[in-house]
Amino acid sequence: MKRLLADEAETLAFGGRLFDALIPGCVVFLHGDLGAGKTTLVRGALRAGGYTGAVKSPTYTLVEEYRIGEATFFHFDLYRLADPEELEWMGIRDFFRPDAICFVEWPERGAGLLPVADLDLSLLVHGTSRQLSALASTPCGEAVLRAMMDA
Repeated sequence: MKRLLADEAETLAFGGRLFDALIPGCVVFLHGDLGAGKTTLVRGALRAGGYTGAVKSPTYTLVEEYRIGEATFFHFDLYRLADPEELEWMGIRDFFRPDAICFVEWPERGAGLLPVADLDLSLLVHGTSRQLSALASTPCGEAVLRAMMDA
């Protein structure tokens, strides 16, 4: 799936459509340069679920946890990760569980220790717009993409 997101509002709206399609246990990798809109997309997803608190990039904390009703969302930003082994020290495997949804920015920095992504989202900057590409790697990811295309 490819989409042109004209501005921040469209990136937030896409995040909302993603939220509506997500399935517990899904792992979403977010690729893109600094400022590409990865955190904005996550913010749109969480806002669509009714989360009203601050949604910031967890660049320094590595992970932020959000609760929406019974659902748990983990938002990782691995940009400042010096070594993938740091993920072992923080108990990375405990986050990727069947009842949680995980968003991972800069997943390449955790290569070898992260699970396979169900959905890979890439954002490329084109002036003020973003080119979004989505690729499903698992049945869960395929179900999410189908649901988004049907919406």
